[in-house]
Amino acid sequence: MSSDKAPIAAASAAAATNALSGSSGSGGVAAANANAKLLHPGAEFSKGINGLDKVVLRDPRGSVAEVYLYGGHVTSWKNDHGEELLFVSSKAIFKPPKAIRGGIPICFPQFSNLGSLDAHGFARNRFWSIDPDPSPFPTNTSNKVAVDLILRPSEEDMKTWPHSYEYRLRVALGPGGDLTLISRIRNTNSDGKPFSFTFAYHTYFSVSDISEVRVEGLETLDYLDNLQNRKRCTEQGDAITFESEVDKIYLSTPTKIAILDHEKKRTFVIRKDGLPDAVVWNPWDKKSKAMADFGDDEYKHMLCVEAAAIEKPITLKPGEEWRGRQELSAVPSSYCSGQLDPRKVLQGS
Repeated sequence: MSSDKAPIAAASAAAATNALSGSSGSGGVAAANANAKLLHPGAEFSKGINGLDKVVLRDPRGSVAEVYLYGGHVTSWKNDHGEELLFVSSKAIFKPPKAIRGGIPICFPQFSNLGSLDAHGFARNRFWSIDPDPSPFPTNTSNKVAVDLILRPSEEDMKTWPHSYEYRLRVALGPGGDLTLISRIRNTNSDGKPFSFTFAYHTYFSVSDISEVRVEGLETLDYLDNLQNRKRCTEQGDAITFESEVDKIYLSTPTKIAILDHEKKRTFVIRKDGLPDAVVWNPWDKKSKAMADFGDDEYKHMLCVEAAAIEKPITLKPGEEWRGRQELSAVPSSYCSGQLDPRKVLQGS
């Protein structure tokens, strides 16, 4: 946890706010131009579903990602063959205040119903801004295409969660098609009070057939079973496979987890830092039918594996900052042909 705080120029912040406030006529054009100037090379503004603003990241090799300002929400991640790697429901409601069903919702400052706020907190239901004063890129990552977003509390938020914070989110697309999300959350309370929060990147992966998928890297770990009132259990067996509803919070997980999709001959690799827990969720048939923004059979083609900090909430004193990083990559694989041993994926770099 770092307590260094780079000063943010008030004028820059005001300019960014003004740039985001225009919506029509010459003011709207000026806003769009001002916003565009805040983007890194390779990123561009576009209008998404229902006219919501989004940023499109394009890597020269062909991979693409889309990030909606509503929710700071990644809704698409395509490889250089144009294949969609994230799942978004065909019934997703792209209309505030409803959260977008699929992609990578951000759960902050509360995961699920573990607190007094609405489920999964409010970050995924707020309009984020382009960060006018982002931190510089590390020299070894300068070839990534990225967007930097920022979220601060509204007056309404302060009524239900009375804490001042700055949440900076960087979404970056690497030259190999890997997708990285870095969250930096700082306590800016002026009253000297600390605050605590739980967190998750609620990532929905697109899979060919859930019955043909297995998750490696969570064997023998303790987990809290949300289907049994968060009863603490220990994972048995060689790998996690799916034949019914699953909703588990795995504890003290490794920094690398692999999702093997046999039919697509693809392995997703999740690398994470600052996020000790991992949620594995598939609603299966009954729960799918109960969700208005989720197709009855769509559970067959998605799996959530969520890098998270849940069991032990993060506590920040004023001036302190927490950082949580998730890197996603997709590599060709096949158990059948023996092209890839998943254990080598987990143990390799």
